[in-house]
Amino acid sequence: MTDAIRTENLSKIYGNLKAVDNFSFSAQTGEVIALLGPNGAGKSTLMNMITGFLAPTSGKIFIEDLNIAKHPLEAKSKIGFLPEGSPLYPDMSVKMFLRYMADLRQVGKKDIERAIGLANIENVLNQKIETLSKGYLRRVGFAQSILSNPDILLLDEPTDGLDPNQKEHMRQLIAQMGKNKTILISTHLLEEAETICTRIILINKGKIMADGTCREILQKAKTKDLAEAFKKLTQSTEE
Repeated sequence: MTDAIRTENLSKIYGNLKAVDNFSFSAQTGEVIALLGPNGAGKSTLMNMITGFLAPTSGKIFIEDLNIAKHPLEAKSKIGFLPEGSPLYPDMSVKMFLRYMADLRQVGKKDIERAIGLANIENVLNQKIETLSKGYLRRVGFAQSILSNPDILLLDEPTDGLDPNQKEHMRQLIAQMGKNKTILISTHLLEEAETICTRIILINKGKIMADGTCREILQKAKTKDLAEAFKKLTQSTEE
């Protein structure tokens, strides 16, 4: 089976800081994987490298066996990305922004309507993006990430800024879409990793602390609490 995503010895170094340190993993279709770690663990840096927005210091990235450094356009066309902070065009209306992004991705009206419905943003289509709440900004960002119905989705803190009902809707949507896609989410929310993800990769200081199902990680740490497992596995690695 071809890996949807594969990284080999991936590193990103800024001066004396190793933001991502020799990171190797692979992901398959049907997996919803949580990159779980504290702020500054390297989650966003890793995602930005996988999507081709940031060049690695060393290592390789493959998207469905395509080396993203050698085949950037073809590899990126297979990915939908919701980056941290929902960077959007503030002076555009939501409708105008989605049409613009759809044109770039060469998809049509039906694809736009599908994304709008899934993101539940029908009631803000004519508003300027600069007037939206943080929650709606996140949902518009999510809509643009799924416009082309990509096989691979990378979602950086997808529920950040959402109210409880919106969070539940987003989590259910991710879990449903994950049956036929490869979805990688970054989060520091233990509940999110436990409830919607089929696999968890614990990250700290750019390194993999543990990789497996929630049950496997709890067994490795000999605890029933994911927060305690993360604490134990992090401390044992740093000692």
